[in-house]
Amino acid sequence: MSPLRTLPAAPSLPWGDILAGLSVAGVLLPESVAYAAIAGVPPSHALLAALVGLIVYPLFGSSRFAVVAPTSSAAAIFATAVAVGGPEMGYALVLLTGALFVMAGLLHTGSIGAFISRPVLRGFAWGLAVTIVLKQLPHLAGVYVPGRNAWQLLVGLIDAADAIHWPSVGLGAVALLLWLAVHHGLRRVVFLPQSLVVLALGIVASATFDLGSRGIALVGHIEWRSLALDLPSLSAERWLRMAEWAPALLLILFAESWGAVRSLALQKGDTLSADRELLAIGASNLLSGVLQGLPVGAGFSAAAANYSAGARSKAAGLAAALTLGLLLWHARTALGLLPLPVLAAVMVGILSHNLWPKAVITGLRAGGDAWLAVMAAVAVLVFGVLFGMLLAVGSSLLLAIHRFAQPVVVELGQLPGTRDYQDCQRHAEAIRIPGLLILRVDEPLFFANAEQAFQSVRATALALQPGVVVLSLEVCDELDVTAGEALAELAANLRSAGIELALARVKDRIRDALARAGLVGETDHAIAAYWSVDDAVQATRLRKGT
Repeated sequence: MSPLRTLPAAPSLPWGDILAGLSVAGVLLPESVAYAAIAGVPPSHALLAALVGLIVYPLFGSSRFAVVAPTSSAAAIFATAVAVGGPEMGYALVLLTGALFVMAGLLHTGSIGAFISRPVLRGFAWGLAVTIVLKQLPHLAGVYVPGRNAWQLLVGLIDAADAIHWPSVGLGAVALLLWLAVHHGLRRVVFLPQSLVVLALGIVASATFDLGSRGIALVGHIEWRSLALDLPSLSAERWLRMAEWAPALLLILFAESWGAVRSLALQKGDTLSADRELLAIGASNLLSGVLQGLPVGAGFSAAAANYSAGARSKAAGLAAALTLGLLLWHARTALGLLPLPVLAAVMVGILSHNLWPKAVITGLRAGGDAWLAVMAAVAVLVFGVLFGMLLAVGSSLLLAIHRFAQPVVVELGQLPGTRDYQDCQRHAEAIRIPGLLILRVDEPLFFANAEQAFQSVRATALALQPGVVVLSLEVCDELDVTAGEALAELAANLRSAGIELALARVKDRIRDALARAGLVGETDHAIAAYWSVDDAVQATRLRKGT
């Protein structure tokens, strides 16, 4: 008899992703309506863009929490384009920005995201969470408050204190308490999409008690439009003008999107690909542009909602797209009854766990460059999300440039009983080799720091007058033209002073560069290159007979 064969288990439905998708859809729909108002176009253009981002991103993106949809900062830039030349200018801007994203991804330029340090991301995430919560307070209070950064919002709320609509405050408070109760209470027994539950109850309350007639603001009627692929009909001059704006919108969307997805990925230990993020956001914007949709990116609020709702994979985005499509098709009238204070309460609940800056405080205790987290948070709160993030990223880049431009040159000595050579200042037991000066440059050498590093080597060698200087290049992967010429000048200067220069830990790419410059091989000014510091020391001792 043949052995019994075990049938494979039937795959289980991803209920966590499905429920997370329900919650995300409940947040994205009213958010998109609000961003359409900012952009100056009907809500259907923002809702269509949200559907495009939810469907396209999982095909290319690398984050399981990212939700690509219209964002407030991108909607503001779109509104500026609309003010200049109408909606066609805005759609052209979306198309060109998408094309730049795709080009950047294909050219593998996403590595620039590595220059955004983790402290900056943590500070950005906290500052952004505080800013988004502050933006919800006017909806909770039933007042209009202009302003984009935290300070303007706080001042506006104080000025509008006499106009607070207390029924809106009461409704928002009840909705927030209900959200927290579902999140911290019932969710321990059975998972519920708390955001969608609270929003649904808000719609029921609005219809039952006619909240709109009581002065409580509602989302309002949502119209839909048929899909149509079309390119903007613009003159070459206007296309060129939008091409000038597209890099700025790319930087805004990438900074906001990368900051959002990477800060969430850090909490779960996920690995992201910046190049795939560029391609995913670019493809989403290209399709959104030809469908006359708003620009899209991975906004922090929607991504945080997806994360807090328990998403486990990119299937949550597809579930959100399906839910959003069904809601738009069958429940637009009911969705128009959603009270804005309830929506604001849901947003506050989603971001409530991010309001305590635990990660920022922990980083400060660790020291180092953790102060960047505080600077990033303050920059976002004072200058707004866009300029705050760009300032924080710029500071990270300046810090990296400053560090690379001021390389540290240390003296090495041999550890007793080993063939290892370490920093003499950090290891008191390290032994200096008579007649030899062993130095190491602790930063990669390139045009910005090579001359300064070699000047330090030259000054140390002339002061100590050894017979041979062994320079370790273990942290260098290659030498550019400036570094190669500066190295040749160092060898010539030391030779004129009666000091020989030898190189250690020389990698293949550096050997190739030295060969092209004629600095190794059978030449009068050749520099000896060795694979290790000990090889250089032993060869020098053998040659000197010591």
